Amino acid sequence: MSEFENNERIDKLKAVAGNDWWVDPVNADFIHLSSLQKVSVREKSEFQEIEIIELGSFGQCLILDQKIQSSERDEHAYHESLVHPVLLSHAVGPKRVFIGGGGEGATSREVLKHKSVEECIMVDIDGKCVDVCQTHLKDHHRGAFENPRHKLIIEDAKKILEESADGYYDVIILDLADPVDGGPCYQLYTDSFYQMCKSKLASGGILVTQSGPCGILSYLDVFTPIFVTVRSVFPQHTYPYVSNVPSFMDDYGFTVALKDVEPTFIPKYTSIQDVDERIDERIEG
Repeated sequence: MSEFENNERIDKLKAVAGNDWWVDPVNADFIHLSSLQKVSVREKSEFQEIEIIELGSFGQCLILDQKIQSSERDEHAYHESLVHPVLLSHAVGPKRVFIGGGGEGATSREVLKHKSVEECIMVDIDGKCVDVCQTHLKDHHRGAFENPRHKLIIEDAKKILEESADGYYDVIILDLADPVDGGPCYQLYTDSFYQMCKSKLASGGILVTQSGPCGILSYLDVFTPIFVTVRSVFPQHTYPYVSNVPSFMDDYGFTVALKDVEPTFIPKYTSIQDVDERIDERIEG
């Protein structure tokens, strides 16, 4: 079946669903329906379509270009998985953290729970999306934008990183949309971009990127190419990990890469007891 034929089939299903159901084409052969309770926002920015929709199963959701990015019921599963394994793997606790993307502010919320963090710089290219999230997704950011340690910059994350001093950041978190051709983020998944990120990390620094769905039906689409590309830049210490995020309708993958690290702080060598001790020492809130 051609892409045109599949899109035509999806459009027919949307017409039948009407205003009662939200249609989520997970892939060409798998479509998820969720009861549509309320549409709070439906706008288009310079970069993407932005919707805030309440779904029966997942509550308030941020939807970009008709794909769920974050839901009230399970956003914690995504944001905690993106942030805490990485920050807890840092040898002494990171002081300076860079976030690329993260418009809802939930990634910033989790970063700011770490007592060692002195500066959290969040860079998102879509100011309209950030404004919408600040207004309508308060349970996601929970005041992170007002934290004095937090700095929001509306700009291309690549540009801001390029302008940063080499070795400045202890952790770089890439909370970006998937690398779709023509989308706002596709240039932030290349080996040259990851090489530049590596130069901006301090010794012992860590990079993590969301890496898309990684289930048996989807791992080759986005997850595998991202992991392979990151590993080409960080050949010694690049690791995949996975979290279950129900609203994404699949297992969800992340890729973490470590620069110049001591073996005891490589995640696969870290014991449960070590992790528990670091949580007690480093996190509040």
